[in-house]
Amino acid sequence: MAKYSLVFKKSVAKDLRKIPNNDVEKIINKINSLKINPRAYGCIKLSNQNRYRTRQGLYRILYEIKDVQLVVHVVKIAHRQQAYSNL
Repeated sequence: MAKYSLVFKKSVAKDLRKIPNNDVEKIINKINSLKINPRAYGCIKLSNQNRYRTRQGLYRILYEIKDVQLVVHVVKIAHRQQAYSNL
């Protein structure tokens, strides 16, 4: 199985600054696991969109998968209460 590369939307860095450091490390590990299998157990496709989400504790990682280019595009990282607003 080919390994995917990661691409981040510019606003993701801002998202991560709002999150406590101990949670950021876990989130980064979860994102790195998407390189191997972006559709791993627990990843859910969002309805009416070409986006997926996965959970890490209280936070949600929203991303798009581009299979042709083998790219995982991380779009947003947010607390579960704010994750789906302004998509």
